[in-house]
Amino acid sequence: MRPLIAGNWKMNGDWRSARDLAEALRAAAPGLDAALLVCPPFLHVQPVAAALLGSPVAVGGQDCHARNSGAHTGDIAAPMLRDAGATHVILGHSERRADHAESSAQVRAKTEAALAAGLTPVVCVGETEAERLAGEHEAVVGRQLEESLPLGFITSGGIVAYEPVWAIGTGRTPTEDDIAAMHRFMRHALVNSWGPTAQITRLLYGGSVKPSNAAAILALPDVDGALVGGASLVAADFLAIARAVPQE
Repeated sequence: MRPLIAGNWKMNGDWRSARDLAEALRAAAPGLDAALLVCPPFLHVQPVAAALLGSPVAVGGQDCHARNSGAHTGDIAAPMLRDAGATHVILGHSERRADHAESSAQVRAKTEAALAAGLTPVVCVGETEAERLAGEHEAVVGRQLEESLPLGFITSGGIVAYEPVWAIGTGRTPTEDDIAAMHRFMRHALVNSWGPTAQITRLLYGGSVKPSNAAAILALPDVDGALVGGASLVAADFLAIARAVPQE
């Protein structure tokens, strides 16, 4: 299984910058050992998917609603993402959990909707700094995994991204030992809950991943790729991270 380098563009960019970034990734992707995924704002999913059509670069959304349609002003349904050309969707990102008070139960419902629409969910988990300092990080992440992942998640190829909340956009990262320990914990938790099939579930690390630390992080056991924020907005940086994956 090739490592996956996923870019979360968050609420950034206009059509021109999205197009230029997509074209740069399209040109470089065939020579990479990593698989690439980009998740632009919903407004740009369709044009980015069109620009990347026929390339190895996958396109995803940044969120979806738990229902397929209805009176939900401002929300996006999973089938709409699929119709726009997305194959993946990020769910439960800490910015959604914090800014929109999303619970793990809501993340689970959204994940069920994504799976039903044929999208691959990238479900995010992670602890706050206070929770880590209190020694509660494994309990918090374990509970998020248990409550956020529905039936069918593992067998459908669902992806888990560990993003310590205090490392997102701050330039700070956990130590390599801390990252390895959490990914080992998550792997054991998934296997205990879902059986041996969970051995092949992709576990991504996210939180201030950049070219200078990517090689060390991606070489860690049970780290199957990265979910990249700010560095995914610069083609050279994102591609440098992708080129940092260990050679098989």
